[in-house]
Amino acid sequence: MGRLLTNLICTMTELREPQKVLDRASGKPVAILKNSRCADYLVPVQAPPEDEPRYATLEELMSAFKDTRTQSAPALDYLKDK
Repeated sequence: MGRLLTNLICTMTELREPQKVLDRASGKPVAILKNSRCADYLVPVQAPPEDEPRYATLEELMSAFKDTRTQSAPALDYLKDK
């Protein structure tokens, strides 16, 4: 299965009662699965556009790497020999 663009999912069977799905979603997009594959998305009108995925910038990635360097150093040292 590919990457889902939302963390809310429902099955085709659950869509027999769409109001329950909409109530559970609380205005956020829902991925509709058919045979364990994403068939479509249900995007309510009130879904805010800022819920779209955002990619990290290079500066954000480098900052995160620097912040976690002390935590990952023992594992990286161990893997140098492998």
